[in-house]
Amino acid sequence: MSDRSFLTWPFFEDRHRALADNIERWCAANLPVDHGDVDAACRELVQKLGRDGWLAHTAPDPAIPSPLDVRTLCILRETLARHDGLADFAFAMQGLGAGPISLFGNARQRERLKRTRNGQAIAAFALTEPQSGSDVANIAMTATRYGDGYVLDGEKTWISNGGIADLYVVFARTGEGPGAKGLSAFLVPRDLVGFSIAERIEVIAPHPLARLKFARVTVPASAMIGAPGEGFKIAMATLDIFRATVGAAALGFARRAFDAALARAKSRELFGAPLADLQMVQEHIAEMAVDIDAAALLIYRAAWAKDNGAARVTREAAMAKLFATERAQKVIDKAVQLHGGDGVRRGHIVETLYREIRALRIYEGASEVQKVVIARQTLSGA
Repeated sequence: MSDRSFLTWPFFEDRHRALADNIERWCAANLPVDHGDVDAACRELVQKLGRDGWLAHTAPDPAIPSPLDVRTLCILRETLARHDGLADFAFAMQGLGAGPISLFGNARQRERLKRTRNGQAIAAFALTEPQSGSDVANIAMTATRYGDGYVLDGEKTWISNGGIADLYVVFARTGEGPGAKGLSAFLVPRDLVGFSIAERIEVIAPHPLARLKFARVTVPASAMIGAPGEGFKIAMATLDIFRATVGAAALGFARRAFDAALARAKSRELFGAPLADLQMVQEHIAEMAVDIDAAALLIYRAAWAKDNGAARVTREAAMAKLFATERAQKVIDKAVQLHGGDGVRRGHIVETLYREIRALRIYEGASEVQKVVIARQTLSGA
């Protein structure tokens, strides 16, 4: 089992330690699932996670007022990722899709989250467009006022859960102002006329991903989440919470790779002695251990700050996401190297992790964008 001594750090309460024990047992009993049919695997994972209560943490029940606990989300993502990357994906995307509704939705909209919490409906977060990835203010998709509702026109791409989601949170330009000031968010069910899956996108670590097309899709005014022109605020507030959890998933991947590297170094012999006796291997092990602990400190600092009332953790979450994903890539690369030929054998755990980690340095803001965010926040004194 991976090192869990970090749970003694002062960032955590007893409830977090109990949660970590419970999710560890659940993962050991339920993961991994068969990835042969990725869509089916994700549906199965969402159903299991909902059935056993884990998705309740992604969208608190409005009848029991309690904020999203970011430390809980990070612990769950770290543990799920360590056992099965697709399980982490299923949990995380359910949370990201439900986040805007949970944080800014009205009572009727939050009622829709009952089905995402129990695993009966799959959610998606539709922000990225072909010409506006990290530059959210450049969104071109329009939502034009028409009678008692809005007409959506445009495309979204690289949308996780695209093609299997039951409801989408869609960001579009309503025109209250230029750039970021003119965006709004809408809750869009999958079965509306004019909404279609234009393309399924295949990537190196398979998961449901698609390009979406909206051709005069009509939604009622009640589908808007929050107020007109609040879309950018809603998107950024949601990412503030979930960006640190991306780092936690990367940390889970890194811990799994580190465990595999330690086992390899102790059991594999070279020149009549274990690999672990070689100073170059010891250097790798030391660097991996430092990167993992440093990433954990940044992740759980950001989560702790948010849970303890910080209005914004933009800088802290960006630091956590940047450092954890970049260093996890290095940790996993070292693990591949220590495994030699086995490290690139398809299906080997470190080969799988090598493919899994790469996307985390891109989605929810690429590493380069995180550097811009950190620099701007630092220069402004925010």
